[in-house]
Amino acid sequence: MTRPSPPDLRTLHAVRLLGFADDPAIAVRAGISPAEASSNLLDAESRGWTQHMAFADLRGWSLTQAGKAENERRLAEERAEADPGGEIEAVHRAFLPLNARLLRACTDWQLKPTAADRFAPNDHRDPAWDDRVLAELAAIGEALSPLNGRLSRVLARFDGYDVRFQAALRRARGGRTEWVDKTDVDSCHRVWFQLHEDLIATLGVERGAEGTTG
Repeated sequence: MTRPSPPDLRTLHAVRLLGFADDPAIAVRAGISPAEASSNLLDAESRGWTQHMAFADLRGWSLTQAGKAENERRLAEERAEADPGGEIEAVHRAFLPLNARLLRACTDWQLKPTAADRFAPNDHRDPAWDDRVLAELAAIGEALSPLNGRLSRVLARFDGYDVRFQAALRRARGGRTEWVDKTDVDSCHRVWFQLHEDLIATLGVERGAEGTTG
């Protein structure tokens, strides 16, 4: 039976996954009310786990080093109780080849080599090129769905990555090219990056130690 994570852990973990975000975005990612998220963030700040920062007109929260350590400690504790059989680690192994494919697809979305410049940017004026990349993303999304199901049956907080990926892909197929790889929308790449971060945080591994990164 799937295990729900407590709201305070989901809040701290949402900050980890988002990197830098305001209260409403953290609340959405944690699946709790804005008021509860704000209360949890202030409590975490008092413990030295989060810090509120402002850059020009941007304001939001990030984890401190102590907060990252606390997040990983609690994730390890949660995983030990919820996943004694190592299902999350098994899914992570299956995820890595898909991660390599996702990175290649995003590179192909950003670049379209020419005879004169192998790093020429993709201007998205070649439908055949873009359709090939979108087809590959669709195949990756199909492969992700059962993996996401296996994860969410262990920990409820993993639920929904596949749905978000497919929603971004639908927008991209509708001509909104930013929904493949931009970081200011919930794009295919952003969703994938967060899932990857969720896996490595839960398992307590570093991206560079995997042999492939995202």
